[in-house]
Amino acid sequence: MTDWVLLGLIAALVVLLLLTVFGFVVYSGLFTEVVVSAGSPPVGNMTLAYKFRVGPYGESGQLFTDGCSISSKLCSIGVYYDNPHTVSPEKCRFAIGRILSEGDAKPSEEQIKRFQKYGFKIFSFPAPSHVVMATFPFTTPLSIHLAVNRVHPALDTYIKERKLCAHPRIEIYKQDRIYFVCPLARQGDFYVPEMKELERKSRAAAAVAEDAQTDITGVDTMSETSSISVEATTDSRDTSVATSILLPLPGSRGREEADTRSEHSYSESGASGSSFEELDLEAAGDGEGAPGLLPDAGSQEVTDKWTKEPIAAERGEE
Repeated sequence: MTDWVLLGLIAALVVLLLLTVFGFVVYSGLFTEVVVSAGSPPVGNMTLAYKFRVGPYGESGQLFTDGCSISSKLCSIGVYYDNPHTVSPEKCRFAIGRILSEGDAKPSEEQIKRFQKYGFKIFSFPAPSHVVMATFPFTTPLSIHLAVNRVHPALDTYIKERKLCAHPRIEIYKQDRIYFVCPLARQGDFYVPEMKELERKSRAAAAVAEDAQTDITGVDTMSETSSISVEATTDSRDTSVATSILLPLPGSRGREEADTRSEHSYSESGASGSSFEELDLEAAGDGEGAPGLLPDAGSQEVTDKWTKEPIAAERGEE
C-alpha cells in the first residue's frame, strides 16, 4: 500500500512539473500570434553605443552581455545586415549595442565616455519613414528563442509576397516587447560606418574585376573584328581599323547599372519595385504593441516609391 502511495505522489509531481514547464513556455509566447504590418515605425531617431562584428549571429550574445554590464537600464538593439539563409555564418555582419537616447533627448557625456571606454562606438539612426514591423512578447529568456524562430520567417514571407526591399533587420528590446523593424526606404542611413566601409570596398573590388573583364572582352572583340575587316577590304587598312574601334564593347554599361546593395544583403529577399500604395498599412491601437508606441497610420502621408542569439545578460541562463 505504501508503495502505491509513493508511486502516486511521484506521478503527481511529474504531472505538476510538466504542467509548470508547459505554462512557462506558453507565458513566453509559444501561442502568440505574429502579426506583420507595414506603416509608421514604433521608434524615432536614436543614438546608440554599438560594437560591429563579422561572424556567426550566435556570437551576438556576448556583445549584448557587454552592453548590459555597462548599463542594465538602457534598451538593447541589434542590427543584422545579412541573410543567414544565403550567407555563410563567418561572413554575416551585425552591430549590437544599447540605445543611449531617443527622439529629441541627447545622451549624456558620462554615458558616452563610459561606453567608449569599453570599446563601443557612438552612432545615430534617423527616424525611419516607413517600415515592415512585428512585435513579440519579451517575458522570459525563452521569449528570445521563440521570437527568432517565429517572427523572422513571418517577415520573410510578408516581404517576399509583396516583393518589397526591406532591410536591414533591426531588433529593439524595450520593456516587455521585442520590436522587429525593417526600413523600406533610406536603408543606408542604418548602416554603421564599418558596414559602409565594407560595402565601399566590395563595390570597388567588383568594379576592378568588371574593368578587367571588360578589357579582356574588348581586346578579343577588336582582334576578331580586325581580322574580318582585313579579309573583306584589303585595299583600305585604315577603314578596317576604324571600323573595329567603333564597334560596341560588351559590358560597357555594367558600372553605371551596378546595384549599390551588397549581394549578401537582406534586400535580396524582395524586389524594390513595389510602392507603399500596395502595402496594407495598418492603423495602430490594435493592442499588439505597447500603448503609445505605434502612431496612427491613417494620418500619415503615403509616398510612392535576416538567426540571432541576443541579450545573453538579460536572458540569464542562455
